[in-house]
Amino acid sequence: METGSPKPLITNLYTADPSVHVFNNKLYIYPSHDIDSKIANDADGNHFNMRDYHVFSMDSIPGKVTDHGTALDVDQVAWAKKQLWAPDAAEKNGTFFFYFPAKDANNVFRIGVATGKKPEGPFKALNTYISGSFSIDPSVFKDDDGSYYMYFGGIMGGQLQKWTTGSYASEDVYPAEDSSALCPKIAKLSSNMINFEEPPKDIQIIDKNGKPLLAGDHERRFFEAAWMHTYNGKYYFSYSTGDTHKIVYATANNPYGPFTYQGVILKPVVGWTTHHSIVKFKGKWYLFFHDSSLSEGKTHLRCIKVTELHYNKDGSIQTIDPYSK
Repeated sequence: METGSPKPLITNLYTADPSVHVFNNKLYIYPSHDIDSKIANDADGNHFNMRDYHVFSMDSIPGKVTDHGTALDVDQVAWAKKQLWAPDAAEKNGTFFFYFPAKDANNVFRIGVATGKKPEGPFKALNTYISGSFSIDPSVFKDDDGSYYMYFGGIMGGQLQKWTTGSYASEDVYPAEDSSALCPKIAKLSSNMINFEEPPKDIQIIDKNGKPLLAGDHERRFFEAAWMHTYNGKYYFSYSTGDTHKIVYATANNPYGPFTYQGVILKPVVGWTTHHSIVKFKGKWYLFFHDSSLSEGKTHLRCIKVTELHYNKDGSIQTIDPYSK
């Protein structure tokens, strides 16, 4: 078991949901920027009322973290009303694409795109969100053949349960505990990186007997925070279990799955939410994640951290205890 008790990477701002990529031999971190807006905690997550994004970079781990300033603000997004939640970024042909969820004028989460010429931004948002997009936590993965895929979705405050019929419903519709769990989504991106090439599809997560995980299986079923990476030719889909506060993973032989559940990557952290990314940098693998230690447990005021991640010989990931010394 991998252990460690890493310190917050950034202490002058509250940061969360770190999506991390290597561009130009440097690590770039695309997190949420938590603020204390004095909104009471509720099941819809309205207390997570983030308004802008900062981009950070690192030349080494450990090393100095550079804050490149505000890369995008909600007031710069024509269609967005509020709540700039967990983002991600990708690069193609010298253009950097920044993907982010926000609530529109009807308080429905959509996924927007902004573009820039540098990995740190600033980014200019398109006038409208991606057609056919919904819910939260966009994560963009570039496959070896040059195809780009977006993984997304989140239940409860992420509104995935409002889309079970294919269109938005004001009332939550959750499956019965003994029925298949709600699925995260995947959509291949078009060549211009600003549209879906196909309607979003379900990502099936199954157990080792080939049966879909059930809605009542809170220890293993998907809740939010999708991330994709490959290792030794395998596709690793990792995510948060939400109310059981774990980062777990499942594997497949292709980007669409089905993905077979494998185990726990990260044990629960301080605070209600957990969110992560996995990246290889200078020959080592790292897990970026957040907790609420900097705010002494305030779940909407978080801080990002990093620790080394290790694989066993069979490709399984060693479980990380974030606080074991």
